[in-house]
Amino acid sequence: MSIAENLSIIQNKIRAAALKAGRDPASVRLVAVSKTQPPAAIDEAALAGQLLFGENYVQELTAKAKEVVQPVEWHYIGGLQTNKVKYLAGLVTMVHSVDRISLAQEIDRQWGRIGKCCDILIQVNIACETTKCGTSSAELIELVRAAATLPHLRIRGLMTMPPFYDDPEAARPYFRELKRLAMEIAAQDIPGVEMQELSMGMSGDFAVAIAEGATLVRIGSAIFGERR
Repeated sequence: MSIAENLSIIQNKIRAAALKAGRDPASVRLVAVSKTQPPAAIDEAALAGQLLFGENYVQELTAKAKEVVQPVEWHYIGGLQTNKVKYLAGLVTMVHSVDRISLAQEIDRQWGRIGKCCDILIQVNIACETTKCGTSSAELIELVRAAATLPHLRIRGLMTMPPFYDDPEAARPYFRELKRLAMEIAAQDIPGVEMQELSMGMSGDFAVAIAEGATLVRIGSAIFGERR
C-alpha cells in the first residue's frame, strides 16, 4: 500500500481509539517517525496531509531537512548529545527526549542565541531500562523544577518508551504511570510548566497509549513500511 493509504488507516485507528476512550480525536497528534526514510517519502506523506515528523538522529535530520520540499514541522525524538543541540536550534519545534539538566541548559542556551523558545518534553525511563534514555521517576520532579527556571524553553509534558512487548496490553502500566506522574507535576503548579502533552505509544501499542492519555503517538513502520 502507499504511504497515503497507510496514513489513512492509521488516522482512522487513532480516531477510533480516541472515541473508544471518550476523548476528542483532535486531542491526539500523529508524529510520523521518518528516521532512515528518504526525503521523497516525507514529501509523499506531507502531500497526503501529514505535516509533523519525528527524527532520531541529528546528522540525518539536518541533511534531510534541506531536501524536503514540503513545509513540514520537525520534532526531535531520539537520545540527544549536548554537543549536537546547536544543530537543532530553530529547526525543530519540540524535543521529546530531555532527560538531564545539562541538556536542558544547552537547549536554553542555543535557542537563546536565536531569540526563540523551544518546547520540550521530559523523558522518563519508568522501567529503569539501562538501554534507554530518560530520568528516573524519583528524579523527575527535581529535573522539572530546575529546567522550569530556564527562559528559552517551555516544559510541555512528558515522554516515555516502555519495554517492548508482543502484547500491547503489557505496556499499559507504563503509559498509566506516565499519566499519573504528569498529574502529580501539574498539581504542583510550577511556574512555566505545563503537562499538556504525553508522548507515548508507537506502531504496535498506540491504541493502548491513547486509552491512557497519549497526546502524541510516534508511528513509523506502520506508515512507511520497514526501515530502509
